[in-house]
Amino acid sequence: MAMVRKTKEEALETRTRILETAEQIFSEQGVSHTSLQDIAAAANVTRGAIYWHFKNKTDLLDAMLQRVKMPIEDALERSCDVNSPDPLSQLRRSAVGAMQLISEGASAQRVCEILLFKCEYVAETADMRRRHVDSRKIALGRYEDGFRRAIALGQLPPHTDPRIAALGLHAIMHGLFMDWMLEPGDFDITEVGGRVIDDFLAGLKISPPETPAG
Repeated sequence: MAMVRKTKEEALETRTRILETAEQIFSEQGVSHTSLQDIAAAANVTRGAIYWHFKNKTDLLDAMLQRVKMPIEDALERSCDVNSPDPLSQLRRSAVGAMQLISEGASAQRVCEILLFKCEYVAETADMRRRHVDSRKIALGRYEDGFRRAIALGQLPPHTDPRIAALGLHAIMHGLFMDWMLEPGDFDITEVGGRVIDDFLAGLKISPPETPAG
């Protein structure tokens, strides 16, 4: 039993070392310019060891993402309480919390940088593109539900389009993440992001009904 346990522990250590190395190499070289042989050499393991744990590079990349709670995914978990009496504040807290998560977590920052700037959507990474699209659809659906509850509770005008509001919030968060990742020291993403979202939500509260064309 002790030998079996040791073997499992060693396998887990190898898998962890491969994932940590892949995160570093992907960050430095980009996904398309990194081979499994590059990762094996840097992690001091054989290619066979990598294939023992992962089917291919996309599988390895996906496993790397699963190790880190991504900021927008964290925001989704915070914003899905259907019983909240204040859905707008809940949406705001979840968005700002996501920004705080990325500003304080080195690993989350590195993985976000890989996804935003260093993961080309080519044939090799088609599965990752599908995953990204699916995550976006889930995020928009959760935000839309939150805005719909806000309308029902009178926090927003009845003519508010929850779909457009959800697209706006998602675009703001994505844009802030991209700008901040380009130069993290340029501004405090939590402070600035909170103010931008406050302005966006305030604008929704006073937006006039759409005037029919003609």
